[in-house]
Amino acid sequence: MLDGINFKTIWWSLVHVVLSNNLIHIVWCAGILIFMIVLAVLHHKWKFDYGKKMLLWRFLCLIPLAAAGAHYMLYLKGCDTDIVSSFTPLYAIGVLALIPIPFANRTVGYRLTATLTGLICVLSGLVFAASSPQFYNYTDKSYSESFSAMVKTMERTYVLKDWKDADLAELEKKYMPLVKEAEKKNDALMFGEAVTQFCNELHDGHIVVQYDRSSEKDRDFGMGLVKLDNGDVIAVCTSAEANEKGIKDGTVITAWNGKPVLQAAEEDVKDDGSPVKANGDILSVIKLAVEGGATVEVSFIDEDGEEQTVTLYDLIDNEEDAKKHHCAMDAYNLFRHAPDKDTEEAENFSTKMLDDKCGYILVNEESTENGLHDLAGYFNGDHKWAREMFREKLKDLKSQGMEYLVIDLRNNEGGNDEIGFALVDLLTKDPQFGLNVGMRWKDGYKPLADHGIKGDGEFADLKVVALTNFNCGSAGDSLAQALGNLPNVTLMGMTDPNGCNQETGGMMKLAGGDVTVYYPTGIVLDEKGEPNIDTKADRISRDPVEERIPLDHDAAMKLFVDKEDYELNKAVEFLKGQ
Repeated sequence: MLDGINFKTIWWSLVHVVLSNNLIHIVWCAGILIFMIVLAVLHHKWKFDYGKKMLLWRFLCLIPLAAAGAHYMLYLKGCDTDIVSSFTPLYAIGVLALIPIPFANRTVGYRLTATLTGLICVLSGLVFAASSPQFYNYTDKSYSESFSAMVKTMERTYVLKDWKDADLAELEKKYMPLVKEAEKKNDALMFGEAVTQFCNELHDGHIVVQYDRSSEKDRDFGMGLVKLDNGDVIAVCTSAEANEKGIKDGTVITAWNGKPVLQAAEEDVKDDGSPVKANGDILSVIKLAVEGGATVEVSFIDEDGEEQTVTLYDLIDNEEDAKKHHCAMDAYNLFRHAPDKDTEEAENFSTKMLDDKCGYILVNEESTENGLHDLAGYFNGDHKWAREMFREKLKDLKSQGMEYLVIDLRNNEGGNDEIGFALVDLLTKDPQFGLNVGMRWKDGYKPLADHGIKGDGEFADLKVVALTNFNCGSAGDSLAQALGNLPNVTLMGMTDPNGCNQETGGMMKLAGGDVTVYYPTGIVLDEKGEPNIDTKADRISRDPVEERIPLDHDAAMKLFVDKEDYELNKAVEFLKGQ
């Protein structure tokens, strides 16, 4: 340890990152760097031979650039610029090898350029080793070939395959007919949907499938749906068209296309891959409101207590309709407390006073505007800059009269766990376990470096509510867990957090570049040496809220009709009661 620098943690964190990346790319980078060392040695031996040897030396200086070009042709051809840019440090080394060529016969000029080039190349190599993705390019294969290649790659590199009890071979058999059909029809949308359904069966919040969905047709039948705690499903965000048929905000919906509504949600809504089943069950009801064809038969309880059945029509025929009718999407956004479409989202880490005693801090993601600070905080296992940033913000709230605090983690997109831990540092006097970065080892996992919570404790006297939801994942989920472990903090929400915390890094481009799959390749472990937070095959939350905010009829009216921030109001009410 030297002035807060933990060299052991830095070393093992680097080992963890390298092992989580594609070693083939790192070997290419190392090979180019080694060849440049050979060039330096040859120059030292041949520097006084201004004839054929120095001419040969200049020619050899082209080899690193040629190797970089060969790497591109072998691994990245057909990929878009976003992917290629992640390999910039590798390709920069090939270009830098050209710089000393004009100065080969100049003693001072060569020493200067060679030294600077060498330092920059070594730095580029380290950056590449620490940041290069576990990338696989299958764009030159057919739909079925690239699908099989994806499955084989995930068998080797998907870090939670065993934890999730995933039988990838069986899943491949299940979805290959759909892939073959897409291949026969040359239907990129169908292929993307097949890959998505395959990945969703792993129920991992970090697995993301991207493809062009612009041709998918939106549905809107003039209402959203939400399931109350008592099991009733009610209509919300209803349109004039639905109102004319007798369905208003708060109307109990009993059936959808002839099926009991909860049965329809279970059977007719495609699995969205939610890691926590309880969250997925709630979301399937919300998403049922966009399921169906041009019409849907809806049964409901009218004002006289009688069951009625009406036909609702899809209100979206074109883009103009889509702008006017978005009842189902409005319901979804209100449920997850998305910012109003006409206002900008509040700045990350922004603070305010909710009343004369209650402070508020919003954490949208665990990242700062300084990438170097974040990188240093990650490898050192301690983000000192973030801790001081949070300290100043909390001091400012204290000066305004803050006696208790709400930390808003809803829809947190994740980032670096160490940034969230820096906030937790200030709220406890006792050092806490944070997480271990690790590696796959034999039949399990091995911890490598502890990224813990120091226990600064300056604001340990505060009573705090950490407000979360199903859309709070990754480092946000980790922060929710760490806060919930403190005796002065209560984790609250209508739903549990997302249920994922492993490190992303895996990336595959499938046939023609139409589909990109992102998945976790870096393991993050808990105190038992098991994957931190991520659900197992049972899909039971391992980071549940302590205080669940109820959703009854009155709450739904406040949330969906009055558009109150109902969860935030309940958090403040809870703190006042404390």
